[in-house]
Amino acid sequence: MTPSEAFVETLVANGVTKIFGIMGSAFMDAMDIFAPAGIELIPVVHEQGAGHMADGYARASGEHGVVIGQNGPGISNCVTAIAAAYWAHSPVVMITPEAGTMTIGHGGFQEAHQLPMFQEFTKYQGHVNNPKRIAEFTARCFDRAMSEIGPTQLNIPRDFFYGDINVEIPQPMRIDRGPGGDKSLSEAVELLCQAEFPVMVSGGGVVMADGVDEVKALAELIGAPVVNSYQHNDSFPASHPLWCGPLGYQGSKAGMKLIKKADVVLVVGSRLGPFGTLPQYGMEYWPENAKIIQIDADHKMLGLVKKISVGICGDAKAAAVELTARLQDKVMACHKNRDERLAEVAAEKAAWEAELDEWTHERDPYSLDMIEEAKGEEGNWLHPRQVLRELEKAMPENVMVSTDIGNINSVAHSYLRFEKPRSFFAPMSFGNCGYALPTIIGAKAASPDRPAISYAGDGAWGMSMSEIMTAVRHNIPVTAVVFHNRDWGAEKKNQVEFYDRRFVAAELESESWAGIAKAMGAEGIVVDQLDEVGPALKKAVAMQMDEGKTCVIEIMCTRELGDPFRRDALSKPVRYLEKYKDYQ
Repeated sequence: MTPSEAFVETLVANGVTKIFGIMGSAFMDAMDIFAPAGIELIPVVHEQGAGHMADGYARASGEHGVVIGQNGPGISNCVTAIAAAYWAHSPVVMITPEAGTMTIGHGGFQEAHQLPMFQEFTKYQGHVNNPKRIAEFTARCFDRAMSEIGPTQLNIPRDFFYGDINVEIPQPMRIDRGPGGDKSLSEAVELLCQAEFPVMVSGGGVVMADGVDEVKALAELIGAPVVNSYQHNDSFPASHPLWCGPLGYQGSKAGMKLIKKADVVLVVGSRLGPFGTLPQYGMEYWPENAKIIQIDADHKMLGLVKKISVGICGDAKAAAVELTARLQDKVMACHKNRDERLAEVAAEKAAWEAELDEWTHERDPYSLDMIEEAKGEEGNWLHPRQVLRELEKAMPENVMVSTDIGNINSVAHSYLRFEKPRSFFAPMSFGNCGYALPTIIGAKAASPDRPAISYAGDGAWGMSMSEIMTAVRHNIPVTAVVFHNRDWGAEKKNQVEFYDRRFVAAELESESWAGIAKAMGAEGIVVDQLDEVGPALKKAVAMQMDEGKTCVIEIMCTRELGDPFRRDALSKPVRYLEKYKDYQ
């Protein structure tokens, strides 16, 4: 067969049915046979969007997401998206055709060194150094994306798609992870039996292992409250009595107050990233003296961020099953003070829900000033927290939600609740703008029967809104909520807190996002009354599910701002030069 045929047959062997990208001459010979092989190339507006779509597809399906582009600029456009996928632990395979072997080094058209671009954000880089090895390297990239739980890169010189080779198509190789070592599991059981107030952290690894039910069974056995790790609100069902909400920026006060009391913390499938355990609401909530049991499939994550007492290198699901089995005959030891613990969990959750109900606008002096000063048209605009509560109430069952980065999107962490895994997609610790819309398009492509909703502020929305055309052109209907507050809100809050409200490049003015959506072939709804928020979301979701229509809901919000985004990185400035000292 030809190398192109070997490449495509290896994709088929790995179950690939969709690839996101923009067509290009560098891989046209392979692209020509995608369709007869059962592979759909979904053309996007910009390759960064393609990378995010592959990320969303992988996270929603649990399978590979695949992205491809033209050598040079098409490939460099994907770097940000692959970085986001790396920190989300998404098994994305980035296929990077490159300049031909006979012209590399001559500075030819669209030539670039493509492997160094991605070396920091990939788990493995396969470079095809001979056409006869194209199937081998393709298969290895797919295998390693799954085994190492992250993106891989397949780099193919464009002239290596042509020729005549004899080749065996490798079959997928999947690693069966176990529960961890006997010694570490035994130590964990001993600590849990001694615990007076155990708390569990359920992280992204639980979702990736399809282990939510097993973690739930373990939590019920030991009677431990469960918090979600940062931006993994779908790692434990929100309706469960033991669920206490997410940690990290703009998370759950109930979860933070409860974990602060813990003497033993069982962390399942999380690296405990620093941004997800920072102080919040004025609380230093991480329990510095607690014994930490950490379970992670990657041994390099154990004890990386927080000091731990026991590290278990194992699959989150398998480890939860094994710990549950080992604790069955020790259950009475785990149940001391159980009723008191559960009563405290219920009380803290009720108090937090009541606070959210009455927390209709931000309370800091800046936001109060903005409310007082608002006149005319903006005087009737909506407070972000009111909007987020109404959106929460109107969420359909089985929903998937993606959020961009930014102020209102981060405040949304307290209001987004899910009953099943693979439902929440956020840009994680890479924190790039322009993430939400293309990611939810990819998730919808993987799960067309589920409602798909994205959240974005108007700053981040401007980076990705053109992918509405992708959703319309290729019948991948989604619902996009855009918070129109005319701010780069997260950074503007830093200028409020640290720079005496000297606003530089923080404020945005824009045309109607709903109007622009209509110009791109979608539906558009403008909402400026609180009682219209829920009905607008329900109407847009009905159009998505019943009529196959994409809709942008533009919500007119005040310029209220939540807590500073990066208290860890900023301090009050000291000015030494005279001309800057009195600057107001």
